[in-house]
Amino acid sequence: MVSVNALMRKDPVIIDIGTSVIEAAQLMKACNVESVLVALRGHVIGLVTETDIVRNFVASDKASYFLSVKDVMSHPALGIDKRGSLAEAADLMLQHRTFQLAVTNSGSLIGVISAWDFLRSMAFRRH
Repeated sequence: MVSVNALMRKDPVIIDIGTSVIEAAQLMKACNVESVLVALRGHVIGLVTETDIVRNFVASDKASYFLSVKDVMSHPALGIDKRGSLAEAADLMLQHRTFQLAVTNSGSLIGVISAWDFLRSMAFRRH
C-alpha cells in the first residue's frame, strides 16, 4: 500500500490570515503551488486554493485588493495522517469536493497532497 507520505509535498507554503487574496495568488504563482495554508498566530486554520480564489474572489462582487484570505479560505483545513492510504486521500477529496489535503503526523502539519500529486505520480510511473 502506497501511503500519503510517499506523494505529499513537504514544506508547504504558509501565509498569515491577514494576507490579501492578491498577495496569496502571487505567492502561489511564484512558488508554483495550487494552494497555501493559512495560519493564525502560528497555527494552521485553513487552506486557500486556486479554486477558492476563482469562486470566492474573482467571480464574486467582493473583489478588492484589500480582501483578506480569511474571506475566501476553506476552513478548517481538511487533513489526513501521513500513514493514510492514497485511496483514503482520494475518498476524502471526493467526499469533500476538494483537490487539496493537509498532511499531518501525530497532529502536526508536515505537508500537503493534491490531486495533481496523484496525476504526477501516475504519469511518472508510465515513463
